[in-house]
Amino acid sequence: MDRAMIAAIEQLRGLRVAALRTKYREVFGEESKSSNKQFLFRRIAWRMQANAEGGLSERARRRAAEIADEADLRIRAPKSFSTESPSGGEWSDGSQRQRDCRLPAPGTLLTRRVEDRQVVVKVLGDGFEYESRRYRSLSAIAREVTGTRWNGLLFFGLAERRDA
Repeated sequence: MDRAMIAAIEQLRGLRVAALRTKYREVFGEESKSSNKQFLFRRIAWRMQANAEGGLSERARRRAAEIADEADLRIRAPKSFSTESPSGGEWSDGSQRQRDCRLPAPGTLLTRRVEDRQVVVKVLGDGFEYESRRYRSLSAIAREVTGTRWNGLLFFGLAERRDA
């Protein structure tokens, strides 16, 4: 790889997500469905190198096409994959309630140290239990503990900030 390509890729590292999405549109000619900084960086860097050095050989392209024809290329399971709701509930219109996939199984204990006390929350099938009281959301528990508004998944370490 030449120095100019290395410099161009290093310049990408310092860009924010919005700038990477713009660069993605320039390089690929379409909008990105992702806002994941690492994904965008890698895809753009790969395409820039492929454009500069010729990309895949014709043999590699044929083999990739053969593999793609033989495989069901799903990235995620379809929403209708699970016919039974893990939380066991239904909405008023009769459709099944979907449980957030970031939540651990019912019965799991979530812990978080806040100042000098240990916060322990039990995950239930239809909510959460904290200090013998039931809550519908982790955010409500985080607000109870800290006195400020929190995203409950972030507070208990079950999710990461998007801009991190």
